[in-house]
Amino acid sequence: METILVIEDKESMAEMLKQTLESEGYKVICARDGREGIKRLKENRIDLVLTDLRLPEKSGIDILKVSKEENQIMPVIVMTAYGSIEEAVAAMKSGAFDFITKPFDTDHLLMLIKRALETQRLFTENILLKEEVALKLGLPRIIGKSEQIVNVAQMVQKVAPTKTTVLLLGESGTGKELFARAIYNLSHRKNYPFVPINCAAIPRGLLESELFGHEKGAFTGADTKKLGKFELADKGTIFLDEIGDMDLTLQSKLLRAIEEGEIERVGGIKGIQVDVRIVAASNKDLEKEAEDKHFREDLFYRLNVFPIRIPPLRDRKEDIPLLVEYFMNKYCTDIKTSLKSISKEALDVLMHYPWKGNVRELENTVERAIILCDGDVITPEHIVLRQQSTLESAMRSLPMEGTLEDVSKEALRIAESQRIMKALKTTKGNKSKAAEILQVSYKTLLTKIKEYGIEA
Repeated sequence: METILVIEDKESMAEMLKQTLESEGYKVICARDGREGIKRLKENRIDLVLTDLRLPEKSGIDILKVSKEENQIMPVIVMTAYGSIEEAVAAMKSGAFDFITKPFDTDHLLMLIKRALETQRLFTENILLKEEVALKLGLPRIIGKSEQIVNVAQMVQKVAPTKTTVLLLGESGTGKELFARAIYNLSHRKNYPFVPINCAAIPRGLLESELFGHEKGAFTGADTKKLGKFELADKGTIFLDEIGDMDLTLQSKLLRAIEEGEIERVGGIKGIQVDVRIVAASNKDLEKEAEDKHFREDLFYRLNVFPIRIPPLRDRKEDIPLLVEYFMNKYCTDIKTSLKSISKEALDVLMHYPWKGNVRELENTVERAIILCDGDVITPEHIVLRQQSTLESAMRSLPMEGTLEDVSKEALRIAESQRIMKALKTTKGNKSKAAEILQVSYKTLLTKIKEYGIEA
């Protein structure tokens, strides 16, 4: 049963809409003004929003903005009076699914709602965010509702059915191989091999043999003929991870393989035709590497046909709660421990951490917290993070707006709270000794501990 949030300030209209929608089998939540509507939106799982454009407290545009922040793909239908068509068009440009002019026929409204929900369902199924799709593909879930990750998933969908070479760019731990496998599984080559190779993990002298194979006797120790990854991936997909670490000499041979669809084994004398789709990835800025002559410029342009940049976790922090929930379920099952929850304070710690190791680091942190937690709730004491990065994280939270005085006060608060916590850790919680170390009175220390919420 889908849940529809109706935001309408006129009681008679709100009651009519509620009865009409409930008779069609929808669950209806009503709000009488914009502020209440936003509150209901944040408190409940809403499938569709039906809102008047002009409301007390907050406008329909405000509702639309919050709706998109809560769920990028949730449809919003705007109701408007005849004289507000221009405002309704503006709402459409801001992301509304459609608008309907008062007075309206309820059959027309119901048709509009059904169409909006059907569009949402199809979009959700195709965006690689639904667990059933990921399981069907044999993939870990691509978790996220942020605009950045939705955009990446859309690009994956568009390029996957083609033969186009794809270049995945992003920091270590962002999930480049996950997206490479998604491209493969959504392609017409999914019944043929997916062959990953980490160019940074194999010694330079062996990488050529790994990629292109070698003939018997090609070098000392080559006792038998060996097929390379390109031959093994014929008609399928080869994933060249960390391609920015590949030797320049080998890059020229890779360029030939891409341009001519032909490889030559080490020690071989004839070319071998291969039909391989290339997906490459790097945590380096390959364009700058090419400018600095550390990467072949011609190879860069061959790979950069369809670049997809995967955002770091710090740029999509709204996805952290979803990722934490997924990893908690996963590792509680794997470790065979009771399903745990996470406290708001612990989640706040994770939300304000910079995650230089991205999703991989978050996953490791959650797994470690589950092991350390003896009870049913993960608290901040179970979250083990690098202290230096924790301080960096705190500094990142400084406001970039407001007056210089505002920024100075916040910086002072962060610095003092960090120093007090370090002193308390040194004295094993003895406040008198901590006050001596900090050279402040015991009363001053207690006041600041309470002000900064350090005891909690």
